[in-house]
Amino acid sequence: MIIAALLVVVAACGGSDDDAAEGTAVASTVESTPAATDAPASTPAATDAPASTPATTETPATTETPGTTAAVTVGSWQSIVPEACECSDGSPFELWQRPADPAKVLLFLEGGGACFSAETCAPDSPVFTKNLTLGEEPLDSGIFDADNPENPFAGYSIVYVPYCTGDVHLGDRVNQYSDSLTISHTGFDNASKGLDTVVADYPAVEQLVVAGSSAGSIPAPAFAGLAADALPDTEIVAFGDASGAYPDVPELNAQVGAEWGVQANVPDWPVNEGLTAEEWSIPGLYVQAGTQHPDITFARFDNAFDAVQTFFSGLLGVDVSDLLGMIDATEAQIETAGVPVASYIAPGDGHTILGSDDLYELEVEGARFVDFLSMLVAGDVPADVRCTACT
Repeated sequence: MIIAALLVVVAACGGSDDDAAEGTAVASTVESTPAATDAPASTPAATDAPASTPATTETPATTETPGTTAAVTVGSWQSIVPEACECSDGSPFELWQRPADPAKVLLFLEGGGACFSAETCAPDSPVFTKNLTLGEEPLDSGIFDADNPENPFAGYSIVYVPYCTGDVHLGDRVNQYSDSLTISHTGFDNASKGLDTVVADYPAVEQLVVAGSSAGSIPAPAFAGLAADALPDTEIVAFGDASGAYPDVPELNAQVGAEWGVQANVPDWPVNEGLTAEEWSIPGLYVQAGTQHPDITFARFDNAFDAVQTFFSGLLGVDVSDLLGMIDATEAQIETAGVPVASYIAPGDGHTILGSDDLYELEVEGARFVDFLSMLVAGDVPADVRCTACT
């Protein structure tokens, strides 16, 4: 999934500037579910943000944010159905909000594959499925578990952006792939509505973490840059979960980016002046956002032989014989451009970590992943962690 984009916040999904100023309308309120099982195992189709589950009833939790003594009341998941937003098949789009600490907010971008042709976008495609059913709230495993005392996000307010457009949250084009197949690649509008919700509903936010898993991890640095535009006094952290191997290949950058229409929303940043579609890439999103906003803290997680990244890179004709080398190469590209990125590379071929309770158990070279994540959100930059025996 090589894309071409850095994007600018617009009035998402047909909204206006007045909409954001007035706050986000909540279409319905649903009580949070009991703790769910770990996120399902990855497949090359729809990964790996936690799946949603039918809403049930539970008393709002009271938790303490790790590292503090202040009690925070975690509210119920609230459904927001923005006007004019839509999924790949034109059906309504829905995002979710769970209020807690108004000063600490997580904007999460869900994953779930991608498509860029009649074959990959077809209803029976093995690489992308519109994984959104209205009324099904996010699971409460992994970083969404408000009851786990080790969860660094336990007391954070959360805005959760589901993924149903096949364009890694960056598209801005309705594309007719065949006479019988029209796909709305409108993920940028949908994700922008999530950022608009943060800006409107949490005006006193002191720290915003923009994170995503799988397809949702790709645009995390871009939306962190957009958040820094909109919230200049807020500490911004960007975390990408499982997209570090995707390389900078000029021909693919332009080709896939054109299918999704991502260049419609390139921000007017000095760093973007003169850049071509071929030069905008997945690692480039870190470079452009970090160059424009050097105060953003960037971090990534990857498995050394991630099976899903291997699949998608191979699907696009990229040599995947050394995936770990590809992960190292994109980190080197970003840091050579002057943008630091903290990385945690685990062994094996798994895919994503944030939505799974495995994040509390994972330890590599004596460093627990939950400690890496906790240090990151505490305002420090953790040292890189890299497996030595990675198979």
